Amino acid sequence: MKNFLKTLKNIFLPEKDDLFLGLVENIEVIVSKILSLALIAVIIFAVFDVIVFISQQLFFTSHPLFKDTLFEIFGLFLNILIALEILENVTAYLRKHVFQVELVIATSLIAVARKIIIFDIDKKTGEDLIGLGFAIIALSISFWIIRTQKNRPSNH
Repeated sequence: MKNFLKTLKNIFLPEKDDLFLGLVENIEVIVSKILSLALIAVIIFAVFDVIVFISQQLFFTSHPLFKDTLFEIFGLFLNILIALEILENVTAYLRKHVFQVELVIATSLIAVARKIIIFDIDKKTGEDLIGLGFAIIALSISFWIIRTQKNRPSNH
């Protein structure tokens, strides 16, 4: 108990910032690993869900042409792609210990594109579609800026 209190005290001393930052980094890594495992479970269940949904449409409906459920299937596929991109974000953080903004924006673009693809014009308003359009424009500009800055030769 005495050693624990001494370690705790040392963590909060200004001259022991490296010890504190090491503790924070260890916690970040543990949380990232837990999130990765949870995302893997979500992805596996989502793939299973897609397989079940498509199987039901093929074998248990009177007209298995997907014409009524095609956008729902696309939405399910894009959900899995978004989950894979989020997993890539987390694993990239584990590799480099930095968030890759370009990857986050690309994931956001996929998520907004999914919303547009499955957009139900009968249930949504024009304002919803305009909002999604503005989101796509803002994310695309952000992606372009980051991409051009990344590919620009540095002067040092």
